[in-house]
Amino acid sequence: MLREEAPGEIAAKEPPQPTLENLGSLIEESRQAGSEVGFVSEIEEIAAVSDSTGRTAYRVVQEGLTNFRKHAAGGSAEVVLTGSPDDGLTVQVRNRRPLFEPVDGADASRIPGSGTGLIGLTERVELAGGRLDTDRLPDGQFQLRAWLPWSA
Repeated sequence: MLREEAPGEIAAKEPPQPTLENLGSLIEESRQAGSEVGFVSEIEEIAAVSDSTGRTAYRVVQEGLTNFRKHAAGGSAEVVLTGSPDDGLTVQVRNRRPLFEPVDGADASRIPGSGTGLIGLTERVELAGGRLDTDRLPDGQFQLRAWLPWSA
């Protein structure tokens, strides 16, 4: 990307980065992997969200679903998109926490990770001019919630 191709050289093209328009595929992949994932979009025109905001929103959902599979497998999750050009874009991923917490090392099927996903995601969202919150809700659900400016 930082240099031009030499004559006769075929450069490897980077695939386009996913945006909100690719969110359906991401959710379907989670469903095909055995996860119960609901999806609600109150956005009238997803294509109206800028690509940069859409990429960040996609990554929020991707990380939220990854954490769901890691920490609450066997439950269900819901992805909710709301917003408008005036209010910005809100992305929520909610899931019920497991009914029991495994003892350290007791669950060999857990997905490995570095433990830095939410830290990196927070940085990504803040660089886009937004904010990221995580909450344990009174009804036992865990919520990942990001607000992003409509156009970044």
